[in-house]
Amino acid sequence: MRDKSNATAPGTVTADRVAGLVLGALGVLAFSATMPATRVAVQQLDPWFVAFARAAGAGLLALAYLGLTRAPRPTRGQWRRLCVVALGVVVGFPLLTSLALTIQTAAHGAVVVALLPAVTAAFAVLRAGERPPPPFWMAGAGGLVAVLAFLVTSGAVRGALTVADPLLVAAVVLCGLGYAEGGALARELGGARTICWALVVSLPVSVPVAVGTAIGDPPRAGVAGWSGFAYVTVISMFLGFFAWYAGLARGGIAQVGQIQLAQPVLTLLWSALLLGETVTPASIGAAVVVLACVVLTQRARQGAPTPAVRRA
Repeated sequence: MRDKSNATAPGTVTADRVAGLVLGALGVLAFSATMPATRVAVQQLDPWFVAFARAAGAGLLALAYLGLTRAPRPTRGQWRRLCVVALGVVVGFPLLTSLALTIQTAAHGAVVVALLPAVTAAFAVLRAGERPPPPFWMAGAGGLVAVLAFLVTSGAVRGALTVADPLLVAAVVLCGLGYAEGGALARELGGARTICWALVVSLPVSVPVAVGTAIGDPPRAGVAGWSGFAYVTVISMFLGFFAWYAGLARGGIAQVGQIQLAQPVLTLLWSALLLGETVTPASIGAAVVVLACVVLTQRARQGAPTPAVRRA
């Protein structure tokens, strides 16, 4: 591992920054189908089973990965931080979104998830010590407005608030915390090991709850239900985080986190491709504005250097 900082002059593009953006984009692409896949799964399977069995399944994959790579054990301080990551992205977000999507659509969920980049950036300041400049916040706010406008024009926003909305907001807050803490920790452990150890930390909870739920209500689903479950287990909970945490660590949590502005757009585009829903010209225009705002956030200089990153 080389000791160097990622702090650069305005407009300078480093290899780490480019790698961070590419990895972050791959993570967002993987996560963008999570809401539709979860929605399909919980229509046929118990939401508690979906939330905890996906964590248990990903945890077993994580154990295999850590064993094959002979990963060193985290320090005591890192274990505590891994518990925060597990609370946010292994337990909190999957459980709350699974419960919410039993009574709401994936498109509606995408509306609330549009808040995630801003929440992630806020936790990057609180937990990782990053200091994005004012132009970054302005571009991020513009992107949020564009995403919300996109969702309104696409028809995703319908009806009054429901009990699902507080669940989705709580999920976003916990997810933002888990993203920021995991991104900072990935600078020490590497992206893959960070999510793997967080999944292992959650096994004493995820396995008993998954088994107990399955015994109480034996899971029965068709091909679509199990396919949705497989996606959120292998991609959303496991492989997607390999790229995502590595991207946050290399490119900066606040800045790479703004790529999530594209996630609600991608979620609805997945719906169009997979479910035959219509994408309007207004939606395409809003997507272009979102992309422009993401570019602007990446051009803003970080106010504090990013520590050296472990490549593992």
